Amino acid sequence: MARYRFHCTNGLECVFDARGAEVRAAGRLSARAERVAADVRRTLANRTDWSEWRVSVHDLTGRRVLVQPFEAARDRVKAAA
Repeated sequence: MARYRFHCTNGLECVFDARGAEVRAAGRLSARAERVAADVRRTLANRTDWSEWRVSVHDLTGRRVLVQPFEAARDRVKAAA
């Protein structure tokens, strides 16, 4: 199990993940990033445009291992409905 940090940004504003989260397998990073994006959307509920926001996932050395747009998660939910 490895610890990753899930930072969120739109290029101008940032929500930093100082604690990070343990993820058992690298294949689960995308699902965790989706949950982080949903949490940030709820926390900053007054926003209406999430098109530029993304989750940037880093290992504890600071190496970026995944960048996932917020909209990707929402689009998958709409397609499943």
